[in-house]
Amino acid sequence: MKSTNRRRQVVAIASTLTLALSLAACSSDDNKSPESPSGDNTTSTSTDNADGDCAAYEQYGDLSGKTVSVYTSIVTPEDQQQIDSYKPFEECTGATIKYEGSKEFETQLQVRLKSGNAPDIAYIPQPGLLKTIVQQFPDSIVEAPAGTADNVDKYYAASWKGYGSVDGKFYAAPLGANVKSFVWYSPKMFADNGYEIPKTYDELIKLSDKIVADHGAEGIKPWCAGIGSGEATGWPATDWLEDMVLREAGIDTYNGWITNDVKFNDPKIAAALAKVGKILKNEDYVNGGIGDVKSIATTEFQDGGLPILDGNCFMHRQASFYAANWPEGTDVSENGQIFAFYFPGLTEDKRPVLGGGEFVAAFSDRPEVAAFQTFLSSPEWANAKAKATPLGGWVSANSGLDPANLVSPIDKLSFSLLSDTSQDFGFDASDLMPGNVGAGSFWSEMVKWIAEDKPDAEVLDAIQASWK
Repeated sequence: MKSTNRRRQVVAIASTLTLALSLAACSSDDNKSPESPSGDNTTSTSTDNADGDCAAYEQYGDLSGKTVSVYTSIVTPEDQQQIDSYKPFEECTGATIKYEGSKEFETQLQVRLKSGNAPDIAYIPQPGLLKTIVQQFPDSIVEAPAGTADNVDKYYAASWKGYGSVDGKFYAAPLGANVKSFVWYSPKMFADNGYEIPKTYDELIKLSDKIVADHGAEGIKPWCAGIGSGEATGWPATDWLEDMVLREAGIDTYNGWITNDVKFNDPKIAAALAKVGKILKNEDYVNGGIGDVKSIATTEFQDGGLPILDGNCFMHRQASFYAANWPEGTDVSENGQIFAFYFPGLTEDKRPVLGGGEFVAAFSDRPEVAAFQTFLSSPEWANAKAKATPLGGWVSANSGLDPANLVSPIDKLSFSLLSDTSQDFGFDASDLMPGNVGAGSFWSEMVKWIAEDKPDAEVLDAIQASWK
């Protein structure tokens, strides 16, 4: 899976993208009908949380003596952040949360489900796996309780609920999130040249042309890029196309593309690829400080944006997690050496966001499990997690999160985009496609598109032909 391979790449760059959980207790139950998070017991405990206020936790009731197990792919060394984020729930309800993280999570979760050894809660790294679990283990997974659904309706963009649903049934609310619709740049270089951050895609192209006119003779280019990633080479190019499909064709076409109701060689997808080509395959635009267009295919994505620091290029499109890739000591802030701006939509009022995240699924309908699942979808948990992450590197799409609790400027910028519930959120498309497409032909054909200048139509036809 693209998400798994990419995660392994990013973990090598920054430990801030990994979390850990300690050993979990396992549970199974016979009743699988969803309940309200508080059941019939609304008596709160007298224990105060870290902020001295348990009022928001009264809905969960007194859960003293109850234990909820959690299983996840989020592993050491950052386990304390997760553990600390659950403390208010434990202290105010009396429940105990036990944690287990595994690098083999995606395989072992299904092994555990087959053996009847399901955890109470599991953090699913992408919706494709959620769909697989629902289809293969319908008697194990339970629908999300009403409290969780209410939180998602209130605090998240509408797209998120769809990604946590299968066949019209809602199972899993989002947990953490990331933004991929970013362009990294040097605020100082922009200021020195009188350049302003573009607000629309047309303004982005006009800025690129202005940079060519101003600096082309010096060999300085508007853009630098790299799509190398070991066995996962090509995924950064798929992100480019995903971002453009979301802008060019809209969320309905985007979601239809994920399911193959809209084909890769559909005119709308072809138009989006042509727009990407006007940047990535334009010799005047790329590959600043590295080489020609073909050099994009052989440049590791970790190195793709670094020429900005040397003044050899002005912009680099990459996700929020790229913040951890700049050399130690780099000032990543609005007035620092490096920052990012939103990869603009076609108009100022249309700001679709491409990104990813994890989802919280339950395998028991015990009241304490329903309560904890609802807590994880609440503003209380989002704020507790932000406070438990003092070095930054984490953000949620929950609009109830107080941005004052985020310490990283890029996290705050990410949140400002994710929390705008009026805009569309597109989950990484290739993560949701069949593995032989999303992590197979889509990657490899985009590499050929760059490295061999393979024509657009042939690339799209080849990817479509691989869809089984």
